[in-house]
Amino acid sequence: MRTILLHLLPASLYAGLGVFFWRTCMTRGSALEPRRECMSTRERLLLLGAIVAHGAALHLAIFPGSEMRFGFGVAVSLMVWLAVCFYWVETLYTRLDGLHAAVMPAGAIGSLVPMLFPGDHVLANATSPAFRAHFVVAMLAYSLFTLAALHAMLMSVAGRQLHNARFSRLLSGLPPLLTMEALLFRLISIAFVLLTLTLASGVLFSESLFGQAFRVDHKTVFAFVSWFLFGGLLVGRRLWGWRGRLALRWTLAGFVALMLAYVGSRFVIEVVLHRT
Repeated sequence: MRTILLHLLPASLYAGLGVFFWRTCMTRGSALEPRRECMSTRERLLLLGAIVAHGAALHLAIFPGSEMRFGFGVAVSLMVWLAVCFYWVETLYTRLDGLHAAVMPAGAIGSLVPMLFPGDHVLANATSPAFRAHFVVAMLAYSLFTLAALHAMLMSVAGRQLHNARFSRLLSGLPPLLTMEALLFRLISIAFVLLTLTLASGVLFSESLFGQAFRVDHKTVFAFVSWFLFGGLLVGRRLWGWRGRLALRWTLAGFVALMLAYVGSRFVIEVVLHRT
């Protein structure tokens, strides 16, 4: 019962904030009417409370005892939690009013996933400091790419509405597309560096990290496919100024490949095949 409440508390806070932001940021006034800044100090503190509660629930799920468990549900929840953490920090520097109502549902769903798919997969070598450093860097990369993918999907919706000259309330609540695009590539650039460190450490120090020599499997293949896609996107941006739909497609393709690398395989093993 205590575990269930730990997951329900952040989900309720995220959901409540999502409804609040939708009402205040998306439905107040006309589409062209300027709005007050949606996230005040009070709302920012409430979101921080949801983040702390979500983190506590994750800690209990990952470390139920002396061992470290990390299944499909926890992996998804941890990526979402870190993405919301980065988002919260970003709101301190950039006005992201129209994005609040989209990030909160992701946080609510992410809080509940470990309760629905608890998983019993125990990580080997979890006590190794090198493994834990590798794990932290990998999850930071995953979470930033998750936030970038959500960002790209919202940009796609906004760009389509602009193209069709439909100034909906959703569009009017979002930051300017140039601001969103700059934020997107900032997220991708940082995440790409972290993904590079993750792959390099996995290849060079596989035996000390995982207790076995490096081997090429589906997870490795998909991870490197994602790395090439995001690297190609950054090169294309730098040399040829890639932007718009082309950049969004590369972002989503890279994210899908990255999800297939670990989360997808854990989903098949735990949910489809019912194995650990």
